[in-house]
Amino acid sequence: MGIPKRIKTTSGQHSLVDGIPFQLPVQCTPSPVLMAVFPINADKAKAALPSEVHPLRMRNNKGLLVVAVINYLGTNIGKYIEYSIGIACTHGLKPAPPLLPLALMNTFGTGQYVLELPVSTKISVKGGKGIWGMPKHQGNLDFKIGDKSVSSQYDLDGQLVTYIEIARPSFSFLPLWNIPAVNYCAFRGMLMKSSIYIKGRAGVKLFKFAKAKLVLGDHPRADILKTLDIENQPLMTAFIPGVVGTLDDHIESWFLHQAEPPLTAPEGFESVIDLPLDETWPPQPSAPIVGEIFGNFNR
Repeated sequence: MGIPKRIKTTSGQHSLVDGIPFQLPVQCTPSPVLMAVFPINADKAKAALPSEVHPLRMRNNKGLLVVAVINYLGTNIGKYIEYSIGIACTHGLKPAPPLLPLALMNTFGTGQYVLELPVSTKISVKGGKGIWGMPKHQGNLDFKIGDKSVSSQYDLDGQLVTYIEIARPSFSFLPLWNIPAVNYCAFRGMLMKSSIYIKGRAGVKLFKFAKAKLVLGDHPRADILKTLDIENQPLMTAFIPGVVGTLDDHIESWFLHQAEPPLTAPEGFESVIDLPLDETWPPQPSAPIVGEIFGNFNR
């Protein structure tokens, strides 16, 4: 496992895609990440997923909601925050057995299906969506590291969408050696699969030791999350003070399909083709942190 030899071989080479110039590999400088994983209702999660994507099932009909926020301090296209909300999943014609996909990730296409992916800059939207099919859009984001906690707020149109806060682990000692993580996204009527390789040292808390708070605001983009029966006790929280993420340049895609002809056209290249290479951030989020609250952490 680890970064493919092809990516290492092309290191230092230059690319120009959709008007975006960058040097390979597509990688970030060491940047802080927070993560929280909450149990959800697997059957209700399935209703939020497209064809051939299935919730990764634990025992007792439990699925997993994954919230991960990274404050990119430096990338090929500048600095920005990325706020990811996804459902842990498998890919294939049939659902996978419970738990087994955690051990046999390649066999079952284990990854996460990304529901929400706001970022700080338009150039990140243009590259992430246009090249990798990620459902990026610009939002009001922050990333705060305190002595006791790490948090991030996501606003849009002046309203709170989500707020996540975790208790900061005392130590970050768990080594991550270019561990692959798979993202599935829907764009252009296609299911897009991309991979990132994660390197760093993580502070991790599991089960009853994991402390986190997730607030879902009144913005319509939070509505789908409110259908998932999110539980209060997170399964895991993690903080990585300085992760290095390397994006794979290999992308896979499949046609999305359903029993009846689609009534509306899916989002396509028209949503990104005219976006500028703009690294300007919108204002910091300022909406009150009120709404449905899940979790077990109060400062």
